[in-house]
Amino acid sequence: MPKNQRRTFTSEFKKQMVQLYENGKTRAAIVEEYDLTGSALDRWIN
Repeated sequence: MPKNQRRTFTSEFKKQMVQLYENGKTRAAIVEEYDLTGSALDRWIN
């Protein structure tokens, strides 16, 4: 079984995710739609 590879995201993508959150999209919806981890999104928001 191959080991999971760490994904990298551009700063532009991170900004877009934070913008979605600030515009009212729920954290859970963003995590599910873009297949992210909640902790990663929390770090970007902070």
